[in-house]
This record gives sequence, C-alpha cells and structure tokens, in this order.
Amino acid sequence: MTHEEKLAAIRGLMKQQRIDAYIIPSSDPHISEYLPDRYKCVAWASGFTGSAGTLAITEDFAGLWTDSRYFVQATEQLDGSGYALVKLQVQHAPEYADWLAENLPENAVVAFDGELTSVALANALANKLRPLGIEVRGTVDLLTQLWHNRPILPTAPAYVLEEAITGETTGLKLRRLRDEMKRNRINAHFISSLDDLAWLFNIRGSDVACNPVVLGFGLITATKATLFIDRQKLQREDVVQLNEAGVDLADYADAESALKQQNGVSSMLIDPKRTCFARYDAIPDSISILEQTNPTTYFKAVKNRVEIDHTRNTMVKDGVALTKFFKWLEETVGKEPIAEISLAERLFQFRAEQADFVGESFDTIAAYKVHGALPHYKATPVSSSTLQPDGLLLVDSGGQYRTGTTDITRVISLGQITDPQRTDYTLVLRGMIEGSTAIFPKGTRGYQVDAITRKPLWDHLRNYGHGTGHGVGFFLNVHEGPHVFNTAAVDIPIASGMITSIEPGLYREGNYGIRIENLVLAVDNEQTAFGPFLSFETLTLCYIDTDLVDKTLLDTKHIDWLNQYHATVYQRLAPHLNKEEQNWLAEKTKAI
Repeated sequence: MTHEEKLAAIRGLMKQQRIDAYIIPSSDPHISEYLPDRYKCVAWASGFTGSAGTLAITEDFAGLWTDSRYFVQATEQLDGSGYALVKLQVQHAPEYADWLAENLPENAVVAFDGELTSVALANALANKLRPLGIEVRGTVDLLTQLWHNRPILPTAPAYVLEEAITGETTGLKLRRLRDEMKRNRINAHFISSLDDLAWLFNIRGSDVACNPVVLGFGLITATKATLFIDRQKLQREDVVQLNEAGVDLADYADAESALKQQNGVSSMLIDPKRTCFARYDAIPDSISILEQTNPTTYFKAVKNRVEIDHTRNTMVKDGVALTKFFKWLEETVGKEPIAEISLAERLFQFRAEQADFVGESFDTIAAYKVHGALPHYKATPVSSSTLQPDGLLLVDSGGQYRTGTTDITRVISLGQITDPQRTDYTLVLRGMIEGSTAIFPKGTRGYQVDAITRKPLWDHLRNYGHGTGHGVGFFLNVHEGPHVFNTAAVDIPIASGMITSIEPGLYREGNYGIRIENLVLAVDNEQTAFGPFLSFETLTLCYIDTDLVDKTLLDTKHIDWLNQYHATVYQRLAPHLNKEEQNWLAEKTKAI
C-alpha cells in the first residue's frame, strides 16, 4: 500500500470502531527514542523517518506534529502521503492534544495504542480532553491488522559486561536501588526503559540500532529481582552470572501477566515518562502507584571512577579515528568524487580499526553546504551531494565502544570561505568555549548552562532552535537523562560525574549550518565561603578547524582555551599516530 492507501485503511477502521481521532506516537512499549523495526509505526504509516514525531488522524485531517529539527525533512517525506506537517512550538510538547480539543465536538472518541503511549502522555490526553466531554481510549491497536509482514521482535544475542568495565556489580546496584525504594516506602519497582535495565543488570545487546540495549522489563522487590527477557539471547555463563547476582529470568512476554499477579504488593514505583500505558493499566487497583523518575536514571547519569577512566581512554581511540578521517578527507576532496553518503561509511571504517569498537552511537550526519542547515540531515542516494573544494562541511558522529560512548560535531572548511561564514563559525565557537569553561555553584540547572552558551550568539542577534546539550551514557544511549542543557525548566541539578554534550549551532536555511560539539564531564571545582562550585573537564579529543576563526571576535581567554585544548589534543593523540599523521595534526593544532 502507498501511504495514502494506509491512511485510508486506518480511517476505515476508525469509522468501523466509531473513533473520531487516532494518535500514533513515535514509540514502543519501552518509550524508547530509537526503535526496533517492528515499532517504526510513524514511518510505516506516513513515510516520515525522524526520531521524534506524532501522527494525529481525524476523518478530514491527518497531521504530523514534529519540531524544528525535522521541518525540512518532514516536508519532503510527507509529500503525497496525505499527511500535513504541523510545526511544534515547543519541542516534545503534545500540542496535538490542544488541536484535538479545539476541533473535536463533545462526545467524540480519541484512541491510541497503550503499548506505544507513555503513562505521562496518556494522562495528559485524558486531562485535556475528558473535561470537554471527549472520550479517551487507550487500548486500541489499529495497525497490527493492516501492517502485513510486520517485522518480528529482534533476536540478536545479549551479554553481561564484566565489573572491570562497569565498575560496579549488579548486586551492588540492586542494593542501591532497594535502599532508594525503602526511603520512598515502596516495596516494588517496575522498569521498562531499556537503558535503565542495561545499566542495572550490566547487560548489553543490539536490539535497537546504535543503542547497545536488549528488549526487556524489570520487576524489583525487597527480596526478588526479575528480568523479563528472551532467554535464548543469553549464553549459559551470563545466566549463571545474573542468577548469582540475585536475578531471576522470565520470558519477555510474561511481564504484563506478572504485574497483574502482584496482589501481595501494596506500593509500586513506575516512571510515567518511560512506562507504557498498557503495562501501567495491568497493575492491580489495590496497589498504590508512585509516579517518578526511575532511581536508576539518576544513578547511571553519574559515572563512577572506572567508567570515567574508560571514557577518557575511549576519547583517545575516537580522536585517532577522527584524525585519520579528516586527514584522508582533506587530501582526497577535489581529487576524486566523494559523496556525502560515503563519508559515514569511511568514518565507520576508521572507527572500526580501534580496539573495543562496537558500532555507531547514532546515524552519522555528513552535511555539505545547504544540507548543514538541517540539524538532523541524513544523506540518501537521492539527496547525497558530491563534495567540492569549497564551502562548509558539517560532520556529526559518534561511536559505541565497550569502554564508552562518543558524540562529536565538527565543521571544516573545504575552501573559499566567506567573511559571514567566519563570523558565524567564530560566534558558535565562542559559545561552545563559554559553556565549556563555565564555573558554577552546586545546584545549577542545565538551562543556566544553556543560557551561558547561547549568550555570545544572542549578543549578535543569533540563536539556534535545538538544545545546547544532552546527557550521554556509558556504552549506552547517546541521549541520556535526566539532565539536559536546554531552555526547558528541567529541575535537575548538574552533579559531579555527569557527562554532557555542549553543542551550540547556527543555521542559515538554504545556505549552510554550523555546529561545534564536545562532551564534557562535570567535576568538583572548589569549596568557598559561598558553597561548593563545579566546572567542566572537556573529554572530546579532536582538532577544531582554525581556518574558519576570526580572532577579532574572540577574547584572550577564548584564544588561550583553544590553544591549550589543541595542545592537549596533540599530546594525547600523537603517540597513536604515524609520523605523517603526527605532522598533519601538528599543523591543525598549532597555536593561533
């Protein structure tokens, strides 16, 4: 079926079941950002492949609500699908609920699949629509009967990481979790989010592209820990290791029935943003439910000493791969054809040469000239441009290593750069340096670092539409909560041990885009009469293109930081490069 035919078929089922509006979120039963193929429902229904978007379908309108990162992509992919792009004003906000409230009559019925909808979203819809006399149904799956040859659940192997990598055993992590449950007077905790499960049970897999996680659920009580998983994915020695840590294994499909049988439990903790409505709905009414962020989300955000040391070493591996890549690119462009789409493959090859490399941490963004203005651009055989020795190239990429996760963006000059491009680039660099060198009191929130980073751009009446930074996992998801550096008033203090990106940008649609990104580690700085202060240690090791820098827009402190950073990059990477590569990097990192 075409996407228009699929839309017509969905509307046909809606009419049969007397549904006035049907919502399809980009999600799965674990409320994941990146999805197994089986749950790419938005892409199947509409053709839109971005990682964030929600479809809302009525009898006479079908829309995709998504944010500014995907406006251009959505416009192209929705052409001829029957769906219209609706631009979100606030990233991730369920603004389609407001639209439904304004456009549906009293006694209308709004439905969604509870397997794909978080508890928080289900509650938001109910709170918005039910007072208006609109019925909300959370148990309606219209896609399964229409989606022929729907992909099965992934069956790739999973494995348990050794303590030498994780720095903490599953047994100790379970003890910390139970202590937190006890403080909250909770005697059971249900976990759906895959990165939380991976951290807690020290387990990794490849069920989701770019994220080393395995599908599962967890149910923790004071005396028992159950991991619901496809047991065929695990080797016998991994099963034994989990059992010795006090973990029982049960079938993945049995999680819902296990919840229904928890009649002896009086209270249960769930994360409403990371638990699907269908699992929540299975919990007996007799159980008191505490809705708050999973404690493991806070635990894993603060890296232990072993994880930090591994991450520092991983940055050397990644920096070596990037140095080889950019050297090859500079020496090859203009001499032989290089397409955007081939850059990701070449960079993957350089990373694959490094020890402990597992795969990409997200799909590489290799964006030349006008494509750089699309923050989440991904080259396709149709869109892929051929590089020439002029203009700007933006490369946003990352690697998954058994010893850490990386995420880095660099913009390089391929030649014939204009003064306005230098100005924009230097202001973005200045912002990145301001954020990276911030010293701040304990208790500072991410939105405050976001403002510090944006100010050099604001001073010149420039801005960018995405957040300044996101948490990064340890050999886990490249986007990790609970903290973020963005404009939202997220009430999560920055803590020593958190790893976060700092990635200001500037985008001129139809012309070029600039983003410079490093990962930083929050560290204790100094105790003063005004309390404890924190600062950042820059982790990423890769040269920043100084050909694009306008020194007149930088203060001495910015120049000193850049020169010192480049000295560190060369010192850390040079021992792992051959003489020719060393000489090339020395030129790229020389003081300005």
